[in-house]
Amino acid sequence: MRNVLSIVAVIAALSAAGAAAAQDPSANAGGASRKNAGFTPDPITVNVYSGGGIDASDTLGGSCVGMIAGAPDYEFTYTAGSFPLSFQVRSQGDTSLIINGPDGRWYCDDDTNGLNPELTWNRPGSGSYDIWVGAVGDAASATLYITETP
Repeated sequence: MRNVLSIVAVIAALSAAGAAAAQDPSANAGGASRKNAGFTPDPITVNVYSGGGIDASDTLGGSCVGMIAGAPDYEFTYTAGSFPLSFQVRSQGDTSLIINGPDGRWYCDDDTNGLNPELTWNRPGSGSYDIWVGAVGDAASATLYITETP
């Protein structure tokens, strides 16, 4: 019986550690801005460093890949209008893009433009877009572009 309780305790501890290591949209982002539709300058550019200690494919699955941090790299709070909204990453490294949208859903992209990801909403919602720039392989400096220009 004692061995069974020990095994249960180890499994519970490992489960708690896995949950604690997951990405957290409510954590303080590395940077943030608030903009209304029609913002200038367009694009907004943000320097980031890709990567982190969490494997997005393990925690989010689907098309989500790359190593990411627990907290978002950037939080973009947006009041939507009639413009599309795009998030693009440019880097010399292989990057991925993971966004927790204002609807609470996860959106992921890898390699839309060569090794650079891009996510576009033709009819974006208002609210916070929590953004992670993942590293597929080695971490690297990257630039996040936020634009309403197609």
